[in-house]
Amino acid sequence: MMQSGNWNSGESSTPFLNDSLRIEELIPQLFTSVPSLNEAASYLAQTTSFITGCFSDSSVEHSSRNVEVTDGQELVTFSSGLTQGSLRGSSDLASSSDSPSINDGTRRISASDSSEISGTIVQSNHNGQTSVSIFQGLINRVRKTVQGSADDIGWLQRDPEMPPVEDGSERFTEIVDSIRHGVHRLPNSLVYLLIPGLFSNHGPLYFVNTKTTFSKMGLACHIAKIHSEASVEKNAREIKDYIEEIYWGSKKRVLLLGHSKGGIDAAAALSLYWSDLKDKVAGLALAQSPYGGTPIASDILREGQLGDYGDLQALEDLTYDKRKEFLKKHHLPEELPVVSFHTEAAITPAVLATLSRVAHAELPMVGPLSESPTLPLPVIMPLGAAMAACAQLVQIRYGEKSDGLVLCRDAGVPGSVVVRPKRKMDHAWMVYSSLSDDPNEADASQVCEALLTLLVEVGQKKRHEHAMKDE
Repeated sequence: MMQSGNWNSGESSTPFLNDSLRIEELIPQLFTSVPSLNEAASYLAQTTSFITGCFSDSSVEHSSRNVEVTDGQELVTFSSGLTQGSLRGSSDLASSSDSPSINDGTRRISASDSSEISGTIVQSNHNGQTSVSIFQGLINRVRKTVQGSADDIGWLQRDPEMPPVEDGSERFTEIVDSIRHGVHRLPNSLVYLLIPGLFSNHGPLYFVNTKTTFSKMGLACHIAKIHSEASVEKNAREIKDYIEEIYWGSKKRVLLLGHSKGGIDAAAALSLYWSDLKDKVAGLALAQSPYGGTPIASDILREGQLGDYGDLQALEDLTYDKRKEFLKKHHLPEELPVVSFHTEAAITPAVLATLSRVAHAELPMVGPLSESPTLPLPVIMPLGAAMAACAQLVQIRYGEKSDGLVLCRDAGVPGSVVVRPKRKMDHAWMVYSSLSDDPNEADASQVCEALLTLLVEVGQKKRHEHAMKDE
């Protein structure tokens, strides 16, 4: 049985913000006062409900009311004992000469005037109800914004219908150590397909180092060229076609590794088209994939929030509502070997200086002494700092650990072998090389190799268990 692992981090877990760098200087007051905002929103909602309750339905029974004009105002009294109405001045009624006067200016309204007043009351009450409804709607929108995705986070773990997970962290650590000592166990009888995640089309070096490393070991490795911003179901169809093309061309089964949304796309392909792919796929590894959804997507796109940034299908497919809807209908096959991998981003001050190489540019060389017509230059971005900032915001708002974009509690795939390393790794580290990687730690290519090696072992174990059941 696989147990919890001890992958030493080599990085301090000291909070990103210390005494000399106060949180108020970096994070807006909104995030530091979410509890009080939530309490305020709840109080306003209760107050609004009370105010709304003071207004009865705008429809009025003619037979159940008496209308009097006293001291220049209309009072509409109902049999229930409640007083309602928007009151017109007595000057509007002075022209009714048929109405008898009663006691110092107080008069009874005739039946014809009663009909006119009824319409006025209903219209006035309708306007009041509309105003209250608008106010109630505003309070609900504020509460949604403040509450965010707190109720959805970790729903996979709470769902009794989902199968349990198995911890493979310790075995993963052992495999990483052996790889760093030159022991490689991935078989060349399989083809390895890497599926990139959201916005990977804008990062030319996505998964390139891993593919290069695998090729040097003599392994057949491909990166799926899918449209990263397309919907999950569209990419699932394209991945199915990739798998079938690879299988019919090589006669080898395919082992898949999907990162971020790429893992969601790959899992959807196997869920939707398993009858066509079951003899062509050896297993699936999901690295930092928001299998249950992510608050980054849900908080942006949730209907009724104060911030509504439009429609992006790829992002919408990663919301909690969409993931719940899809997973209720489409389950991963029970016989499929699955490994899921989630990490926590470092939020130490040192991360601010981390730079990642995401592409390279070629500048033309001029002059007679230039040996090459172009000069390659790396394109670098502070992805580590961006992921640390996102992880800090998620920690402050929800009190949850994440890799910057995906929360740990949403990345564990039900029924899978889950790897939870102690080493701090952000969401971008898995696919882009960092210029400040620790040479004493495994790099991203070695981590991917370890995940796939573990997946091969999980597949062997599953086949052995099925063989024992058949006997």
